[in-house]
Amino acid sequence: MPHPDSDSDTDGMMDASSTKIDLSPNFCTVVSADLTELRSCFSGRLLIDADAMAPFLLDWRKRWCGKAFAVAQPDTAEDVAKVVRWCSERRIAIVPQGGNTGLSGGSIPDQSGHSIVLSLTRLNRIRAIDPGNNTMTVEAGCILNTIQEAAHAENRLFPLSLAAEGSCTIGGNLSTNAGGTAVLRYGNARELCLGIEAVTPQGDLWNGLRGLRKNNTGYDLRDLFIGAEGTLGVITAAVLKLFPLPKAQVVSFVALTSPYQALALLEHAQARLGASLTAFELISDICLQLVLRHFPDGQAPIKGVAPWYVLMEVSDLISETQANAITQTVLEEGFERQLITDAAVSTSLAQAQGLWSLRENISEAQALEGKNIKHDIAVPISRIAEFADTTSAAIIAAFPGVRMVVFGHLGDGNLHFNVSPPIGTSGDDFLQHQDTINRITHDAVARFNGSISAEHGLGILRRDEAARYKSPVEMSLMRSIKQALDPLGIMNPGKVLRL
Repeated sequence: MPHPDSDSDTDGMMDASSTKIDLSPNFCTVVSADLTELRSCFSGRLLIDADAMAPFLLDWRKRWCGKAFAVAQPDTAEDVAKVVRWCSERRIAIVPQGGNTGLSGGSIPDQSGHSIVLSLTRLNRIRAIDPGNNTMTVEAGCILNTIQEAAHAENRLFPLSLAAEGSCTIGGNLSTNAGGTAVLRYGNARELCLGIEAVTPQGDLWNGLRGLRKNNTGYDLRDLFIGAEGTLGVITAAVLKLFPLPKAQVVSFVALTSPYQALALLEHAQARLGASLTAFELISDICLQLVLRHFPDGQAPIKGVAPWYVLMEVSDLISETQANAITQTVLEEGFERQLITDAAVSTSLAQAQGLWSLRENISEAQALEGKNIKHDIAVPISRIAEFADTTSAAIIAAFPGVRMVVFGHLGDGNLHFNVSPPIGTSGDDFLQHQDTINRITHDAVARFNGSISAEHGLGILRRDEAARYKSPVEMSLMRSIKQALDPLGIMNPGKVLRL
């Protein structure tokens, strides 16, 4: 299943040597006797055959391909600690990996071959569900969709939702602070986690699985691991927040003439709907046309063509009737205020899913169209229309004929700001301009006080660019934290921070 915001093109295989990290001076060479010792110290699987390891060494985008001398798949958190302790004693690099669905190369080893890939997929148990506390304790290798279904069986909602939810794992979601389509109402993965269990770079197991909304007893260690992309330790389990299961979900597809009108509609909808507004996605007509061209089973929900669209979801705890009524009211008022030009509203679950498919298939359609240049950016919500307008104009002025494939989570200020080549231009030729287009885009993000990576993580892809835009103080603090927790530098070396 495609990621909702993925770089799902197959723009040639790149290996991690494009940002190669020379680990030779710091990391020892492993001999077969050591691997025998490793095999005996934990329960689970140890893969050393090249064919068996291959799926763990190639990222989902097929952009990064690394090398490792083994892939360890422990069965328990205690076994994870044993593997990490073994590696720490020998100064062996560890690359934690969940479902390997990341988009920034963060879970792929480099080309040195001195790393162990630590796969968490066998830690896949749901340890406990506490409906009264609205929490669930799960292991890091649990598939996101499995967690959603387990919550639903208890008449609860776990709202983190990604198109990769059938294969991504909660440990990976937390390590990258995943976003998804419901951040507007429920927040990122960080906001959905109350406590974690983690293994330190020294191989110690820390149990921080507290299902508490309030806990002021010192430094928030949980937040050090969430979003750290495995560079400070390994998340092995988490306590997740659950919510009441909505009684109804109504999706509308709205036509507008500009992102400024979309922003005005968002402000109006939030004032009217409050917490019932679950998702608010911006989609350019270029995106919609790509989907309709490459997914012929899809249908345009609105007659005619508009420059921009919004997909809006309203969820309600009382009834479908109420959700429909308030959605209709918001849309009618949008017409009266001349914010929207047309709208379609779902009247069934199938229709709602059909409207969502138009949004979720954008990246796959873009991949089928050919190679392109992608950005996952965030700016303050109040300035996102201005950013989209001025930055698109700057890129088009520099490269006439390019197609701006812009879509994303307007409700939380996150856009997937992608650039496709002019029709008839070779994708390979166009990619030669990637550095220039990245610089135009990311310099604009900096001017708008935004972030060059909103929800995909830095990994290898944005590591060096992030260092360019962060202040020396910020970089120094990050390096101090890394040094304090991982003084040997064995945890996912070369990701987030350059060695």
